Amino acid sequence: MKPERNCIRTIIRTEKSTLEEPAGKYLFIVDKNAGKVAIRKAIEDIYKVKVNKINTYTSIGKAKTVRYQVGRTPEIKKAIVTLKKGDKIDFSQ
Repeated sequence: MKPERNCIRTIIRTEKSTLEEPAGKYLFIVDKNAGKVAIRKAIEDIYKVKVNKINTYTSIGKAKTVRYQVGRTPEIKKAIVTLKKGDKIDFSQ
């Protein structure tokens, strides 16, 4: 079994995702096989914050054509993590 820290791939810092940061919501790309409990433990361990709620969803890969060849974009699992009131993730490191 993998350590919980390995289930977090990266945090998504786009304009749309940063609109929810004042409400304590952050968007992460996670491992496809990661469960909510593993994601919670990893976030609390890495960023030293308390997680209130986690919503996950999988973006389904799409078929794309590039130079007359058909390929697919990858499937990505994302997690919307809501922190306890007053907690923040500091990105100045």
